[in-house]
Amino acid sequence: MTDDAYLVLLHGGSPDLGVPPAALGGLACMDTPAVLGWLGAQGAAAASPLLRVLPPEETAAIPEDVERLPVPLSDEELALVRHQGAPPAIARVEEELLTYRTLADGRDALLARAFSAGVPAHRIAELTGESLAEVKALAARR
Repeated sequence: MTDDAYLVLLHGGSPDLGVPPAALGGLACMDTPAVLGWLGAQGAAAASPLLRVLPPEETAAIPEDVERLPVPLSDEELALVRHQGAPPAIARVEEELLTYRTLADGRDALLARAFSAGVPAHRIAELTGESLAEVKALAARR
């Protein structure tokens, strides 16, 4: 496995390989001289349906005869490539996990706001699904 993401130009086969860069809303690497030069040398446009980007863990699936170029992706871009390339069922669960993470990151602050507003501990536990013991422990730390 490599640590590089790759831009590949397919020859018509493997339509499920990778994600079209055009579907990702503009990767920063697409405007670099290296990518622009590579696209020019291939006679391909950035919007070509045959152009795909693959995350590092999928590069072993690139056929031997396919033109490829390693490209730098930010963590956010790489996460987007992985999400867009996932099967629909996995993509839905990933969305739920991201929502959970967003909510969990602000959990203590939300519970503290509830206490400050006067919501009783038993009601906070009931509404959040947190155990009453956990809610009371958070209240004691405030």
